[in-house]
Amino acid sequence: MKKTFKLVHPKIKTPRIVDSIKHEIKKFLKKERSKNLPTDAKYWSFDCKVGQTEETANKVPLLALTDSIDDLVVNNAKTIYVELTAKGVATIDEND
Repeated sequence: MKKTFKLVHPKIKTPRIVDSIKHEIKKFLKKERSKNLPTDAKYWSFDCKVGQTEETANKVPLLALTDSIDDLVVNNAKTIYVELTAKGVATIDEND
């Protein structure tokens, strides 16, 4: 998912827009996690980038994604760019 969200709307207040962004992200994560894993993978992992634009987006851990969005809102960002990429991850065997 690569998407730029606008935080300015003439009728909808910013907190409502932020809630809809977070909801859309949760929906995407649920959809991706329900897909079949690749044969060598044990679970899904996600590469996340967030920023005001695609050029200024920084990598963040999935757990810090909503906090990063909140930080952008506090800093009066007009847009938020979110990029999520799913990847299958195999667990590391401790005996190796």
